Amino acid sequence: MSGTDTTTETSAVTGSATAPAPAAGATAAAVRSATLALGDDALILSHRLGEWAGDAPVLEEEVALANIALDLLGQARVLLSMAGDEDELAFLRDERSFRNLQLVEQPNGDFGHTIARQLYFSFYQHELYTELASGDGPFAPLAAKAVKETAYHRDHAEQWTLRLGDGTEESRARMLTALDALWRYTGEMFRPIEGLDGVNWDALEQRWLAAVGGVLERAGLALPEGRRTGAWAAGAGREGLHTESFGRLLAEMQHLHRSHPGASW
Repeated sequence: MSGTDTTTETSAVTGSATAPAPAAGATAAAVRSATLALGDDALILSHRLGEWAGDAPVLEEEVALANIALDLLGQARVLLSMAGDEDELAFLRDERSFRNLQLVEQPNGDFGHTIARQLYFSFYQHELYTELASGDGPFAPLAAKAVKETAYHRDHAEQWTLRLGDGTEESRARMLTALDALWRYTGEMFRPIEGLDGVNWDALEQRWLAAVGGVLERAGLALPEGRRTGAWAAGAGREGLHTESFGRLLAEMQHLHRSHPGASW
C-alpha cells in the first residue's frame, strides 16, 4: 500500500509476493479466498491498533502497539498481493467483500479491551501459522516467517494480561469485562477456512483453549463462563457480514484513497 515503505523494513514477511499455488484438492478460488481471509484479519487489526497512536497509556506501549500494527500490515501486504492489487483490495472493496473475523474489527475500547482482543487473536494466529508452517501447502513459506512475529504479539498480550489481571481491582475488573465482551466472537476463529487444507481445526481450538486458559489462570482470571458450558456464539465475518463498527472503520481507512484516486507519496 502506498506510503508504507517502513513496513517492508520492520516486518519479517514483506517482500515480493506471488500467488500461491493451490494445494492438492484445493482450487485456485479456494486458495484466493483463504488468502483474503488471512490478509483481511491482519489488515483490519493493524488499523485498529494504529488508532492507539497518540493515545496509548505510556510512550513505550505506544511504540509496542505501533510495531505490532506494522507487523500485521506487512503480513497483510504480502497476502493481499497474492490475491491481486493490494491497494485496490484494501481501499476499494466494499464492506461485504471483506473476509476478516468479526473479532479483529471490534473497537479498541479501553486498554484492557485491546489487550483481551490481542490475547484471543494473537494466540490463535500463532497456533494457525505454526501449523501452516509445518506443512507443505501454499501458505507454508509465509507462515514460517510470520510465526516469529506472532510469537512476539502473543508474548506481549500475555505479559499485559498478567499485569492487568494480577494488578489492581480496577485493572482486574476491566480485564474481566473485556474478556466476557469479546468472547462470543472467538468461536468464528475455528470455523474451517476453505483453501487451508491440512489444518486440524479441532486440535487447533483445543491448543488455543489450553494456552489462553493457562495465561488467564496465571493472571487470576478464567475463561468466560459461556465457553465452559459450550454456549458460545460465533460471528460471520468470513461470509462478509460485519458488525456496526466495521462500516466506520472502513470509511476512515479508505477515505484518503477514495478521495484522491491514483495518488501516491
